[in-house]
Amino acid sequence: MTLPFFATVAQASQGRSPLLPFLFQLALIFAIFYFLLIRPQQKQRRQHEERLRNLRKGDTVVTAGGIVGEVVHIRENAKDGVPQKSMDDHITVISGESKFVVERRGIARVLSEAPAQAATQ
Repeated sequence: MTLPFFATVAQASQGRSPLLPFLFQLALIFAIFYFLLIRPQQKQRRQHEERLRNLRKGDTVVTAGGIVGEVVHIRENAKDGVPQKSMDDHITVISGESKFVVERRGIARVLSEAPAQAATQ
């Protein structure tokens, strides 16, 4: 006499929990997402913020609105009387004959950096 299908499945899985393979698959999917999507994006964001913090007079930048210009002045916010670089600093950019001010976070890309000698003058 043959057992029904459900009975054979129940007998085969008596020693193991069906939840364990499912949890392993979830952990594997999360690890793949982390290493392929989340970690590289965090690394790219940190590099972009570092480039913005190292912004100097004479650098060519592209704003978030797509305007290409040259940095002519950086006004850093002061905390306790000491200037500190933050994403709220005001950057004066000149493009063509127009001069405008953007926040540091409003800069999308740094196209070219000024030579180190020109920045110290």
